[in-house]
Amino acid sequence: MFIVMDGLTKAVIASRFNIAENAQSLLSFFQQLKRQGLDPTSATIDGNPAIKQALQHIWPSILIQRCLVHIQRQGISWCRMFPKRTDAKHLRKLFLQVTSIFTKEDQEIFIQNIQDWEQRFGYLIKTKPDRGKVFGDIKRARSMLLKALPDMFKYLDDTLISKTTNGVEGYFGRMKQKYRQHTGLSDLRKMAFFQ
Repeated sequence: MFIVMDGLTKAVIASRFNIAENAQSLLSFFQQLKRQGLDPTSATIDGNPAIKQALQHIWPSILIQRCLVHIQRQGISWCRMFPKRTDAKHLRKLFLQVTSIFTKEDQEIFIQNIQDWEQRFGYLIKTKPDRGKVFGDIKRARSMLLKALPDMFKYLDDTLISKTTNGVEGYFGRMKQKYRQHTGLSDLRKMAFFQ
């Protein structure tokens, strides 16, 4: 299920059940919303690049904010709970800071910490071939953080921009809870339930 939610009111603006989160499906979905008059100034999204591409294609001036919780959760997962490698220990500390950035000064300190980490570990990680799951996950964590960085702090410039997708995640949680009470629905009734 794909949901578009108002960040302030937490009201569902639009949803579609059984949609592929690829560029073609999302473009069609967003084009329909634009025809209906939706003109968002910003969107807070998870890390799916197809969502960002489709949004920017339909609304070229839209501000994209990456969900900080998604970044943090995925980064910590890739670095492990108790990393043994020094580079992973320091990278994990950076991911733990992601949801604690409240001011421009916090942002500057965080970016400086990333740059310091990059100088110390980044080049070696980037150039060393993938050997093993742990090292591969550290490379993925580094890459994700660097790619997310340009879209991480839009909320600091505009307090109306949500820094997480927690509202949508909460909605999904409530939906799943209700759906579990109706397991065994036919496809037709399942569609009606989600609508």
